[in-house]
Amino acid sequence: MPKTRTTPSPRTARGVDQGEGVGNCAPGTKYDGAKLRYDLLPMAPLDQVVKVLTYGAAKYAPDNWQQVPDAKNRYFAAAMRHLSAWKQGEAVDEESGVCHLAHAACCMLFLLHFSADE
Repeated sequence: MPKTRTTPSPRTARGVDQGEGVGNCAPGTKYDGAKLRYDLLPMAPLDQVVKVLTYGAAKYAPDNWQQVPDAKNRYFAAAMRHLSAWKQGEAVDEESGVCHLAHAACCMLFLLHFSADE
């Protein structure tokens, strides 16, 4: 018959000691200082970019943007058209109903994607 523990375990459910922490770490220590800070990314504008991607996936096909010939030049031109429209006072793209800046940001993300191979 197994022994029954009469005192609470000093370990949490994850098996990490409570109190002083592991090694020289204080309780609550988390070594994530050198990791990417996604908490700094504003989510509402990102949602607008995702609306552009969703619109494009419905209009063409999901990930169709990756198959566009001469993509760097064409997405640069598209980004500039959207920025120009915004600069001239047109906030929202008439066709998609999504703001021009989100379209331009989407194009810039595509350019970052294509430039990553360089």
